[in-house]
Amino acid sequence: MADPTRPALAPVPVAIIGMGCLFPRAEEGLARFWANIRNRVDAITDVPPTHWRVEDYFDADPKAPDRTHAHRGGFLAPVDFPALEFGIAPNNLEATDTTQLLGLLVARRALEDAGYGDGGPGARRLERDRVSVILGVTGTLELVIPLGARLGHPNWRRALKAAGVADDIAERVVRDIADSYVGWQENSFPGLLGNVAAGRIANRLDLGGTNCVIDAACASSLGALNLALLELASGRCDMALSGGLDTFNDIFMFMCFSKTPALSPTGDARPFDAACDGTILGEGLGILVLKRLDDARRDGDRVYAVLKAVGTSSDGKGNAVYAPSAAGQAKALRQAYALAGISPATVELIEAHGTGTKVGDATELAALNEVYREARPGGTWCALGSIKSQIGHTKAAAGAAGLIKAALALHRKVLPPTAKVTRPLDGVLPGTSPFFVNTEARPWMLPAGHPRRAAVSSFGFGGSNFHCVLEEAGPAMPGIDWDGDVQIVAISADSRGGLLRALDAWPEHPAWEALRVEAARSRARFEPGEACRLLLVVDRERSDPAGLRAKARALVAEGAKPAPDDGIYLGIGQASG
Repeated sequence: MADPTRPALAPVPVAIIGMGCLFPRAEEGLARFWANIRNRVDAITDVPPTHWRVEDYFDADPKAPDRTHAHRGGFLAPVDFPALEFGIAPNNLEATDTTQLLGLLVARRALEDAGYGDGGPGARRLERDRVSVILGVTGTLELVIPLGARLGHPNWRRALKAAGVADDIAERVVRDIADSYVGWQENSFPGLLGNVAAGRIANRLDLGGTNCVIDAACASSLGALNLALLELASGRCDMALSGGLDTFNDIFMFMCFSKTPALSPTGDARPFDAACDGTILGEGLGILVLKRLDDARRDGDRVYAVLKAVGTSSDGKGNAVYAPSAAGQAKALRQAYALAGISPATVELIEAHGTGTKVGDATELAALNEVYREARPGGTWCALGSIKSQIGHTKAAAGAAGLIKAALALHRKVLPPTAKVTRPLDGVLPGTSPFFVNTEARPWMLPAGHPRRAAVSSFGFGGSNFHCVLEEAGPAMPGIDWDGDVQIVAISADSRGGLLRALDAWPEHPAWEALRVEAARSRARFEPGEACRLLLVVDRERSDPAGLRAKARALVAEGAKPAPDDGIYLGIGQASG
């Protein structure tokens, strides 16, 4: 019988070499988004008048017909869009959905971040026919609603006449109502299609690989990522733009989530908090530039993180098509770790789906605890969080937001915080669970024996489950190991505190073979560009490793200069080249 966790096409390591995004209060892009994450910036606001009028649709009673009990969410501020730069005539803007327009902007940002901008200074050559665009986009875009609403004119006319309104007045009222909606024109049809979000990027940026979109509801981003990784593994493309786009945050979407019901009546998403009472809607766009890791190394690309594998599953038969299933989610988790060839015991950060709904969070925790406890029966080692606490649930773009957050955490070596958690759920209490909710940004120390690793989950209505495993990029080449009687331990950090923590992590009395292996690993991880650098020369016959470490620790703490014969070389402050 075939192993269900092992598909015929084995995954290949894929590098994230560029990223671009637009999220609430981070319209400037990637740097602002990361700063907001680190500083726990709350991007949730009242609904702005650019989206819909609260007085028209709000009712605190969740059962009020045709009303929503929510009036807060994560909303994009107005963004300057250079229409002519993308070859779009200004008179076509109204007939083009916002998702398609802003998708162009974010795709260009992502390519520029990867070093493959269009002809700018330092831009690198791009084999455009080998670049695919595969994005998570839900099938219905926002523009469908006003265009469809115009078609209600026969009903309006009949209702006015039945009320005894004169024909000429009725016609004027019908025209006034119709004119309040976007009008139909030649470009309306392509302008409202979800798949054209990817097609427009391929068209305007002249990319000749596969272009398509994946709709897996709130799991669309990771569904698209899964297909992009398969394209790269099969050799059908050499680069892929993948992620998710969602600017559908109008009253229709609020009504959908209100009547499910899933929205928080108190106006905040609190993932994994005992007071969680629902999710908050958000909007945003995130695109990642992907290449096979070997190709990225060959081409000298900067690598944010390495995608190891994506696990996928469906819930199968359940109570309801929109009810989450712990068993279904656990299948995706197990498959992801089997494909990646790693144990969950080595993963120290989970960017969860974490919507903030009671049932959703409890179900996700049940699946995570089950799979992680299978790998390691005791202990607490993995930080758990969800970006939805800061920007809301960005639906088709939710997985992209989580991926970007996790990739930046690996790249920056920081465990990022989750906001709005004051009392964690019982299933995520330290000592009783493998997980803890990380509420403060903290340095991500390198674990013993393996690189830093993270995972991202996304689940969608219809029982779609995706779980992605990421790993830090690490050095391009393995460190040189030599079997000699003198070993060099090399440590680098961005602060003296980082050096001290690295020294504290070393065993006090290591056997020589263990010291030799750890010394080789330290040299492989050493970054000469860091502000603080420490070299220890350990002589098998003459050195006392414990004493050498203690002396080095004292020198680092005091900022003192080592003696010439100490076997300690310390650089603090100005980074070397």
